[in-house]
Formats: sequence, C-alpha cells, structure tokens
Amino acid sequence: MALTNFILTVAGVSAVVLLLRSDVKQSASIFRRNVKHIRNWLEEESTAASKAAENIKPKELETRIPEKDTPKEKH
Repeated sequence: MALTNFILTVAGVSAVVLLLRSDVKQSASIFRRNVKHIRNWLEEESTAASKAAENIKPKELETRIPEKDTPKEKH
C-alpha cells in the first residue's frame, strides 16, 4: 500500500511538473512576443514623432525693437 501511494504521488507530482513546465514555456514565449510588439510600437511612434517635429516650423520671435518715444496710454 505504501509503495502504491508513493508511485501515485511521484506520478502526480511529475504530471504537475510537466504541465507547469510547458505552461511556463508557453507563457515565456507569449511574453517575448508581446515585448517585441511593444518595442515595434515604440519605435514606430518615436519615428513618427521625430518626423512630425521636423515638419513643424519654429515660430519667429518679434525682431522689432520698441521705440523709446512711443506714447503710453493714460488711464
């Protein structure tokens, strides 16, 4: 009876280990695939943002110097 319990315990534990092992492998591969997708998205967004930044014209500041003798408004 003890030998049977031991054999069943070993078989059960080995089955659980095999299932978990394949589950971990599958989860790891899914995680790697997701990381690749996220990396591609980030690269696409950064290139799109850099292209958009190149197309934007910088605003010119006023180059006119105010004259000293301009009349100020009186309230």
